[in-house]
Amino acid sequence: MTEWDIKKLQILRTLRDRGTVTATAETLRMTPSAVSQQLTNLAKQLGVPLLEAHGRRVRLTDAAHLVLRHAESVFAQLERADAELAGYLRGEAGEVRVAAFSTAVPALVVPAVQQLRADHPGLGVRVREAEAAEAYELLGAGDVDLALSLAAHAPSVRDPKFSRVPLLADPLDVALPAGHPLAGAPGLRLADLSAEPWIFGGSGPWSEITIAACEAAGFVPEQAHSAAGWTAILAMVEAGMGVALVPRMASAERPGGVVMRVLAADQPRRHVVAAVRRGAEEGPALAKVLGALRQAAARRETVQQN
Repeated sequence: MTEWDIKKLQILRTLRDRGTVTATAETLRMTPSAVSQQLTNLAKQLGVPLLEAHGRRVRLTDAAHLVLRHAESVFAQLERADAELAGYLRGEAGEVRVAAFSTAVPALVVPAVQQLRADHPGLGVRVREAEAAEAYELLGAGDVDLALSLAAHAPSVRDPKFSRVPLLADPLDVALPAGHPLAGAPGLRLADLSAEPWIFGGSGPWSEITIAACEAAGFVPEQAHSAAGWTAILAMVEAGMGVALVPRMASAERPGGVVMRVLAADQPRRHVVAAVRRGAEEGPALAKVLGALRQAAARRETVQQN
């Protein structure tokens, strides 16, 4: 029977995900020569070529992809074993490390942590603010146990490494200066603001969300100013420098001179999801954190609907 080496399979998996030997070595805190040597030894153990030259780089062979398809099931089962062992050894105790994007921290993570402190005081949660790309790198590397992001920037549901859990559909409202002619207009639609100057980030998720929402309403927004943080965006709206789409999760930061308008029709939403390494969701500590996040999201949706 073939001898399978989990550590070497993890190196091969990381090379597939990271693309180069150098990036793989950096991720795993190894030297490039050690990565190459381990993969050469794995190929000898399995009796098949795993890498082939591709210009100045290497790429995985069909045999390597076949091996990894089976290895993903092994990795998921090992995650389940780790989770069950943790539950057996710690019971209610332990620590879950969470990476979440900025507006999700006060809106979802903090209420969930407060509930967990009351219901399961032996369970700790360590929070790290991180945008989607970084959060999934941390999750894949094992540096966090759970990642919160927007669904549009999360790995595909077909990604064998992660399990995704839908949490919340967060409506996007329009921020207008208090004296704006449309601040009190009935039945406001996004298309009514097509001629307005807009404020949103120069790049990244929020820029993509704003542009996509406006294009779905039939126009391309004219970007008058660029900012990434809600404090800066809303301060410019208050000063009459433009209008902005703002997720309802971030509306608590609204200053007094800004009017938040709920769109009468075609209201865009952004979908918030949690992700864990596949198999790990069965661990008791992680399951309690996911449950608390679901309850926090459900309470927020109930408030939004009332």
